[in-house]
Amino acid sequence: MIGNLKQTHAYFADARIRERIQHRVLAAVTAETRVIVGHSLGSVVAYEALCAMPHQRVTTFVTLGSPLGVPNLIFDRLLPRPTEGRGRWPAGIRRWTNVADDGDIVALTKALAPLFGQELRDVLVHNGAKAHDVRPYLTAEQTGRAVLQGLVGDGP
Repeated sequence: MIGNLKQTHAYFADARIRERIQHRVLAAVTAETRVIVGHSLGSVVAYEALCAMPHQRVTTFVTLGSPLGVPNLIFDRLLPRPTEGRGRWPAGIRRWTNVADDGDIVALTKALAPLFGQELRDVLVHNGAKAHDVRPYLTAEQTGRAVLQGLVGDGP
């Protein structure tokens, strides 16, 4: 937990670190990228990157164990800044699924829809003893369904 807090502090306190991390994410997104999955602090980085590239072709965002809704520590420090208690919906995103385990203390705010828009789909999973571990999140049926929908669309 201490390591996570140090990473979070560095990301938000040092503009150079934030900028370098954002450049790495932006460089990885190509014209073929349709789905972005972000876990933990990675979901914060991915969110800010999506907001910074309004002309990207990503249509689906999946957040896993995300601290995006944690007031003061994360939510209120996002770029772009939330206005009137609402975060910006990233341009081009048609589907956003937030997957959280009820016991995940990093994803302190489980429901992100009230903060980012009712189009956001909040889903609870049970990861067992490893509530914040990325493996159970990635292998959860709900995560797979969200990614698949982003890759194949809504169908005919």
